[in-house]
Amino acid sequence: MHTPSGRFQPSTRLCLSISDFHPKSFNPAWEVSTILIGLMSFMTSDEMTTGSLSAGENERKWLAARSRWWNSTGGGSSTNPTKGNTASIRGVGAVKAGDGGVKFRAEWPELDEENWTWMQRNRVDAATGRVLPDPPQVEGGESANKTCDPQVVALRRGPGGMGTHAVLGDAGRAARQAGQGWVGRHKLLVAGAVLIGWVLLTRLVNGGGNEV
Repeated sequence: MHTPSGRFQPSTRLCLSISDFHPKSFNPAWEVSTILIGLMSFMTSDEMTTGSLSAGENERKWLAARSRWWNSTGGGSSTNPTKGNTASIRGVGAVKAGDGGVKFRAEWPELDEENWTWMQRNRVDAATGRVLPDPPQVEGGESANKTCDPQVVALRRGPGGMGTHAVLGDAGRAARQAGQGWVGRHKLLVAGAVLIGWVLLTRLVNGGGNEV
C-alpha cells in the first residue's frame, strides 16, 4: 500500500494471511475479489500486525482526502521531484513520495488528469495539499471555492478535525482581545476588586464615625 492511509505503513510489507508472510496459508483457489474483501476487512478493523498503523478517524479521513493530491504530485514533489526517484525501493512500479507523480501518471494517465482537474477546481495547492484561501468575493456572485465535496471538507478540517470556522472563531477572539486594554480583558476581575474596595472603605468610614 503506497499511498498514506493511516492504516498501513507506505511501501512496507504487510503481515497478512494473504501476503507472502504466510505462504503456507495462501489458497490458490482464492479469487482476486476474495483477497480484496479480506484486505478491506482488515483495513477497517483495529487489528495490529507488521506494517500496520493505528490512527484516529479524523486523521484517516484527512489522509484519504489527500490521496488524489499525493498520488498525482508524489507527495507535493511534482514541481521539484527528487532526482532519480522514479521507482520504489521495495518494488518496481511502486508509487512513492518524491517521484513527482511520475509512476502514477504513467500507470493511470486518465486518473492523473482527473486528479489535477479536481485540484485546480477546488484550489488545492500542489506543493502542500492544502486548500488555498477563497478569492475575494465578487459583488453579486458566489465564492469560487464554495463546495460540499467531502474530500475538500476533510482537507479544510485537517488531521485534528478542527474546522475552518472554529479556527476563524479562535482567531477572531484573539484579535478582539489583542485590541482591548488590560481592563477590557479583565472586566470581572476589575469589577470584583472595585466592589471589595468599596465595602472595605464603607466599613472604615462607619467605624471611624462610631469612634467619634
